[in-house]
Amino acid sequence: MKTNMKRALAIALTGALLTGIGLAGAQAADRYINVSATGSVKVTPDTVRINATVSFVGTTSAIAQSTSATTANALRAALKSNGIATQYIKSQSLTIYPEYNYTTDKGSVLVGYRASQSFEIIVRNAKNAGTVVDAIVAAGGDNMTLDGVTPYVYDNTTATNAARTDAVNRAKAKATHYAKLLGVKLSSVTSLDETTSPSPYPIMMATAKMDSGATQIDLGQQDVSVSVAVKWAIK
Repeated sequence: MKTNMKRALAIALTGALLTGIGLAGAQAADRYINVSATGSVKVTPDTVRINATVSFVGTTSAIAQSTSATTANALRAALKSNGIATQYIKSQSLTIYPEYNYTTDKGSVLVGYRASQSFEIIVRNAKNAGTVVDAIVAAGGDNMTLDGVTPYVYDNTTATNAARTDAVNRAKAKATHYAKLLGVKLSSVTSLDETTSPSPYPIMMATAKMDSGATQIDLGQQDVSVSVAVKWAIK
């Protein structure tokens, strides 16, 4: 009888001890410092995106389309002569539609048919973008409109890696400071979440005037940023 009671007591004490260890482990796992930080680097764009549209109004849709196509071919030739490979020339839209003029006495009057084709042109050599703009304006003449230019970084992998390093260093410095304030020590990292957002590209309108010198595209600088949330266990 006494032996059975001793066994029962030993089992109860062992269970209580294991429960205590489990609770202590849970409490230790709940001890952490969670911080967030953002790292960023400034980069100079190395590429320029040009948006241009060829457009012509003719008495018939066939005439409008033919004239528009001729202008588009002149634009392509100008791009080729300035070193723009075909892989960096992309048609974005091609439309033909009737165009009307409204007057108070006659109402809507058909004035012809407008044919339009818009292009996205990537200039990998950003310093040459102004020359490319002048070339396509000269080739397209009055049948072409320049819709805008956008400097950007073609491949921001290196800049993103640098921003990521900056973000982690800032997070670690912040966590170390908190640990010092709280009188604890950092242990291992238990989680890390990264948040990135597309870098805003500054849209700049370029006005090319053939009688006032060459067009210059100002590249400026852009920020590449990475944000992280890091959790450190503490001891």
